[in-house]
Amino acid sequence: MIELYYWTTPNGHKITIFLEEAELNYTIKPVNISTGAQFEADFLKISPNNKIPAIIDRNPVDGGEPISVFESGAILQYLAEKTGKFLPTDLRRKTQTMEWLFWQMGGLGPMLGQNHHFVTYAPEKISYAINRYVKETERLYGVLDEQLTDREFIAGEYSIADMAAYPWIVPHERQQQDLNDFPHVKRWFEVIKARPAVQKAYAKAAEINTQSTVTEESKKILFGQGRRRE
Repeated sequence: MIELYYWTTPNGHKITIFLEEAELNYTIKPVNISTGAQFEADFLKISPNNKIPAIIDRNPVDGGEPISVFESGAILQYLAEKTGKFLPTDLRRKTQTMEWLFWQMGGLGPMLGQNHHFVTYAPEKISYAINRYVKETERLYGVLDEQLTDREFIAGEYSIADMAAYPWIVPHERQQQDLNDFPHVKRWFEVIKARPAVQKAYAKAAEINTQSTVTEESKKILFGQGRRRE
């Protein structure tokens, strides 16, 4: 059984997509980041960076004590290796899959996250910051579009690289991007969107997050974080 500590963000969706695709038994432990649940002591024991998602695997393959994992990329790799699914074993294909997983973790996610912040949430509309991150989003979409020119999925076969990237492309309109400008991304996006497991993952998100949780008070929690002190 996998315990998933989760909220309805792109990084959270990555893990529910994998769990649904792999048909693993799991239970969701909601961590409402808008109310500060990510700072609770029990959660920090498994996610010291106070970010979702995190998991506890109660039945690791070595038969030993439960294993906790934080950081969405590490979780995807762990689950792929646990199940033998969505990560090639061939050295070259595995390396390419991991390259694109780290591309998402190091570039696509952080840069699009800054786009979301300055375009949508920042109390002051700073034109330089908006332009900087919208343009970087456009560049990254272009990188992905080029990669998808001659292949169905990012690393050839459907993999954790696709599961990592897709949820960050879902809010493309909010990011001020038109998928018609990126025809290969658009084709890839529609294929993944139609997958039954992806639809199940987003349906679960809709059940959990039934109303908007971003208020002025929650913005202080989400965006006013400094060094955590006891």
